[in-house]
Amino acid sequence: MISNPVIDTMMAHRSVRRYTDEMPSDEVIETVVRAGQQAPFAYQCYSVILSRGKNPFDAPLLFTFCVDLHKFELIMEKRGWTRATNDLTAILFAVEDASYMAQNMVVAGRSLGLGSCFIGAPLGHPEPFRERYNLPPKVYPIVQLAMGYPAEEDPVRPRYPMGFTLFEDRYPELGDATIEEAMREMDDGYMGQGYYERINYMVPLPEGREEKHDFTTYGWTEHISRKLGLWADSLEEQRDQIRKCGFDV
Repeated sequence: MISNPVIDTMMAHRSVRRYTDEMPSDEVIETVVRAGQQAPFAYQCYSVILSRGKNPFDAPLLFTFCVDLHKFELIMEKRGWTRATNDLTAILFAVEDASYMAQNMVVAGRSLGLGSCFIGAPLGHPEPFRERYNLPPKVYPIVQLAMGYPAEEDPVRPRYPMGFTLFEDRYPELGDATIEEAMREMDDGYMGQGYYERINYMVPLPEGREEKHDFTTYGWTEHISRKLGLWADSLEEQRDQIRKCGFDV
């Protein structure tokens, strides 16, 4: 694999959940955000709220990324236009825009010695974030990014093997051997690092369902399967949350 400073920065990424007390300078913050803005975009339909101080994981910086159609509708109004694109299509484009920017900021921050960790709480429960940040209609918070100087240096987490990620020309039929190899790559990596044992956490099973795992067998695929298999969000509640942000879905 080719190596250069940019690739090395990206390959060294890991989520950071413990930070020093040092506050990044305004110049560092501006650099990270401007690098984020240089990400590809369709409409730049995003905004970012910065909170300084004691944030999740005691991070000195917390960025909240928002889908933002409010700003562009104000621009369209000055041009004598009203938006015809439906809200769902517009939201999907805006999620792309915000995601590209957020990832650019992760890489830029890493290159300046900063660590970071994404926090997905706003996506399913935007109401408290709307109130906290005084968000107008047509603005929807989707993810937060804690950032600061790391007080830990954990190993890089494993990823799927290339053959389970990159498909050429068409989507293949995934056989048992391919699936099991991908599972083994992820599970052996996490268990080899003692990840879940170190944080002393397994997703709890509902009452009446027997626990058959301990930290020697509880890997990433079991962890994620439990999340998707047990945490049942209400589709109507999600729609209601989106509507409260001013979108018609």
